[in-house]
Amino acid sequence: MKHNYNWKSKREKNAFLALEDGTVFRGYSVGADTDREGEVVFNTGMTGYQEILSDPSYAGQFVTMTYPEIGNTGVNKADMESARFFLNGFIVHNINQSSNWRSEDELSAMLKKQGVPGIAGLDTRALTIKIRTTGTLKAYMHCSSKEMSPEEGVEKARAWCGLDNQDYVIRVTCEKPYHWDSDNSKTISWGVASDLPDIDFKIVAFDFGIKWNILRSLRLKGMDVTVVPAKTSAEEVLKYKPDGVFLSNGPADPAGVPYAVNAAKELIGKVPIMGICLGHQLLGMACGGERFRLKFGHHGCNHPVQNLENKSVEITSQNHNFAIEAKTMPSCLEITHMNLNDNTVEGISHKTEPMFAVQYHPEAGPGPHDPYYLFEKFRKLMSR
Repeated sequence: MKHNYNWKSKREKNAFLALEDGTVFRGYSVGADTDREGEVVFNTGMTGYQEILSDPSYAGQFVTMTYPEIGNTGVNKADMESARFFLNGFIVHNINQSSNWRSEDELSAMLKKQGVPGIAGLDTRALTIKIRTTGTLKAYMHCSSKEMSPEEGVEKARAWCGLDNQDYVIRVTCEKPYHWDSDNSKTISWGVASDLPDIDFKIVAFDFGIKWNILRSLRLKGMDVTVVPAKTSAEEVLKYKPDGVFLSNGPADPAGVPYAVNAAKELIGKVPIMGICLGHQLLGMACGGERFRLKFGHHGCNHPVQNLENKSVEITSQNHNFAIEAKTMPSCLEITHMNLNDNTVEGISHKTEPMFAVQYHPEAGPGPHDPYYLFEKFRKLMSR
């Protein structure tokens, strides 16, 4: 028997999203029977919703998909980017029944199993325009069966502390060090087996919310990867005698994790370093740069970035709410990449030490593979 997942039908709108500015959007609950606070962001990707849902960088956020039809390909184990969903809530215009040979479960059912609330049936275009115009807003998502007025939701949104200066990394990092199993790298997208190259380098990767496709990409470039918790000290990292250190992506505000900035500062100059996303911000701050909050963040897989070294343009996958302010860039750093939409810094390298970082995601998952060459750049950095 087929289930009707068309939320355009005349169902009672039993859920709402209350914004801190007093705006309320009504819709239907399509996820867990629970309520949450979160920051509302929008993602412009047309595909890859499962990778977005399982990206630890979205912890503390309500993700609004701008593409109106979501759920068509269902969900499966192969497309997970971490062990579970970390975002605070999911917002879509219409959630569909899956129709794909790779699907193992329905999106709505998976949201419920993961304990993540979801809303469908609201005007995601209007919500996106509001966020784009006013900036990221705190919100309260009411999807539970308990009685609550929209006015109460607005007050709860206003009372929430938000993400600024908060440590959300500690909520998503691993509890203890582990070795990335090579078998996990053999099967990549579409279930195609890939021969693994010999191991040439031994690296340590900080888990600030690391995605599995980053670990796969590092292993597929001949690196043996040991993953360590976010609060691991530089001294402990160096005991592994790594050929290189990798600083991963992660959620929220880099100012909320001073311990990570300090570790990065101590490691610069002692070992080759590569950073991605939050790792980029941490390295920039470790060298003396200052972070600032973007108006509505960069979330999607179609952001144009210019490589200033060769003037080429890369289409990139991005997910961050903070960036390093160009005018605060210390003299020891060189800006290597710039965002062509808003002229924010997208890449840096150290002028005298073996270190570089990018604000975007070269591993994709989801997204384009234009910047995949950066993993090879890390190899060459360790070969010097």
